[in-house]
Amino acid sequence: MKNAASGNGDNMSESMKNSEFHKLFVDEVKDIYWAEKALVKALTKMQKAATSEELASAFAEHQSQTEGHVQRLEQVFELLEMKPVAKKCPAMEGLIQEAEELKEETEDGSSVRDAALISAAQKVEHYEIASYGTLATFAKTMGHSDIAKLLEQTLNEEKETDSNLTRIAESMVNEEALHE
Repeated sequence: MKNAASGNGDNMSESMKNSEFHKLFVDEVKDIYWAEKALVKALTKMQKAATSEELASAFAEHQSQTEGHVQRLEQVFELLEMKPVAKKCPAMEGLIQEAEELKEETEDGSSVRDAALISAAQKVEHYEIASYGTLATFAKTMGHSDIAKLLEQTLNEEKETDSNLTRIAESMVNEEALHE
């Protein structure tokens, strides 16, 4: 049972702020913050490399959405009463590097390149889905209901993007790539 001082569950005791679990949560927020900022830049390159107008448009839309994810994470930092700080994310760095390699290994203007870009983008989406799902669960566990709602909103958008990429791949890109 919460005491009156705990309010809506988003006020943290000093002991919780200093707990290893809270430190892990903050570290993971810093990690995904770096990842989202790096992804904003990478999506510009992916959009330019896409052959299909529909895929290029999907990348442009997700770039705009990702800028919103960065802003939402800044709200998370604000709710945690912290300055937004990014911590280099080796996983996202590797996924972006892999996307760049796939782009370089495929022919410009080909559906095979689009298939490769979708593959790389879905790996990114799955990493983000895992990250946001975990962070939302951590936030709920610590009673950060406002933070959990923000993270769940981003999680749902990441899932929608993944579904959209699947639709684009299955409706045209994969079949076209098969016949090139």
